[in-house]
Amino acid sequence: MMNGLLLASLILLSLAILGSLFRLLAGPSIPDRIAALDTIGILLLAMIAVIGMLLRTTAYFDIVLLIGILAFIGTTAFARYIERGVVLESGDDREHH
Repeated sequence: MMNGLLLASLILLSLAILGSLFRLLAGPSIPDRIAALDTIGILLLAMIAVIGMLLRTTAYFDIVLLIGILAFIGTTAFARYIERGVVLESGDDREHH
């Protein structure tokens, strides 16, 4: 019973990733694409956690944590790039604002 539910959730998560992948490729705007990329990252976290539960191991939970951190940093960097046009500012850039 539990394995069937976990397999069903993997199928639904896969479909959600495909939908987000379409939004990532089709746009229409850059913020939409960034939101889709963030959504894909979160869905991958969920898929890996479900796979870990399905296999009854905690070995994948470190990967979940790593992907979570990378997804957060990536989304923050993209948002900063949209807002200011650069990801990392040098000292000269701060004086002009």
